[in-house]
Amino acid sequence: MTITSTDTERDARDRDAADPLSSLRTRFAIPPADGGDNDESAYLAGNSLGLLSVDVRAIIDEELSAWSRWGVEGHSDAPRPWVRYHEHLREASARLVGALPHEVVVMNSLTVNLHLMLVSFYRPAGDRTAIVIEDSAFPSDSYAARSQAALHGLDPDAAVIRLRPRDGEDVLRTEDIEQFLRDEGHRVAVMMLGGVNYYTGEVVDIARVTAAGHAAGAIVGWDLAHAAGNIPLQLHEWGVDWAAWCTYKYMNAGPGAVAGCFVHERHVADRTIPRFEGWWSSNVETRFQMGPTVDPVASADAWQLSNPPILAMAPVLASLRMFDSVGITALRERSLRLSEYLMDQLDTVLQGRASHIITPREQERHGSQVSVRLGADAADVTNKLRWEHGVIGDARMPDVIRLAPVPLYNSFHDCWRAARALGSVLDELGDTQQGAS
Repeated sequence: MTITSTDTERDARDRDAADPLSSLRTRFAIPPADGGDNDESAYLAGNSLGLLSVDVRAIIDEELSAWSRWGVEGHSDAPRPWVRYHEHLREASARLVGALPHEVVVMNSLTVNLHLMLVSFYRPAGDRTAIVIEDSAFPSDSYAARSQAALHGLDPDAAVIRLRPRDGEDVLRTEDIEQFLRDEGHRVAVMMLGGVNYYTGEVVDIARVTAAGHAAGAIVGWDLAHAAGNIPLQLHEWGVDWAAWCTYKYMNAGPGAVAGCFVHERHVADRTIPRFEGWWSSNVETRFQMGPTVDPVASADAWQLSNPPILAMAPVLASLRMFDSVGITALRERSLRLSEYLMDQLDTVLQGRASHIITPREQERHGSQVSVRLGADAADVTNKLRWEHGVIGDARMPDVIRLAPVPLYNSFHDCWRAARALGSVLDELGDTQQGAS
């Protein structure tokens, strides 16, 4: 779609005024444009770290008050007793990812949960030894997969298979993943792909890939770091074996916030599945009898290890309440309005340049994030956007910038600002199609 002369700054502000969810922005702290106390930035880095909601301070204060009032007795007597604190996050988490309540638990950090899932579900045997990831997987996923292969005495270079797009393309095609599984699925023990690719913003067809993986006899797990809170999910219905996600990106639960984990109900009661265990793996009804062996529970709680960090879980609870009040469907609709407007604006400013959008354009194939491959150094562009224009995105070296209009707090005007600022910076850096090498 070509932007017409009517797509001005006023048009962006008019779109904000007409959008029914624009007022959500007032519930978040928007960083200032210059790092001081002046006008708000256009913060488009929520795919990396979501913003602080005004609800977080109040809910942390509630837990501090409980600690002050109850001391150790807060484990049982606080308004939200700490011994069962994760249970307050269970049902809302399940709604957000399309799971049954007993299939989810909030615990640990993302990569810790990936390792715990691989301990249970990566069981190489015979010819079936491979862990499949995408070539552009987030580095932590790659490190986890390689270290798990090494743990089993395998050569990571041979055991970890990295799926690559076709030559000249930026994203994986679902049909190519399916063809790989038809041809090589007999070698695959576990697939561990990103539901939304962190680099390109591509939404993977989780249902189709999961079905293809199962048809090949593989276990299929998902890293949903960039999917949870970004796109609607139906993990139970899709038959996903397991999944893990962080809560500090689109879920706005704070830096390093406690992560989430899903285990399909067909696995939760299977006591033959190996797993690491700790005190919190055991049944809460018998836990304080202090026995020497775990009394397992038929839920994702069985994968817990330690008692929950209450002050870190409180922001997750605040976040989940907000998602429950707005609904992921409404947020997805607004996300599409914003991201497609941003793409349209970028089409105009990138015309005739080496820079181009690498995120798929089809609605079902992208989330909030729009990734642009630049005809310039990504760090230079990102720094100039931040300090000369008050636009905050993030660089993925050497030449990609990610811009994510998050539906809870971003605006059409943010998108307009970002596109115009990017055009200005690229002009300054000399990015033109004719001049690109």
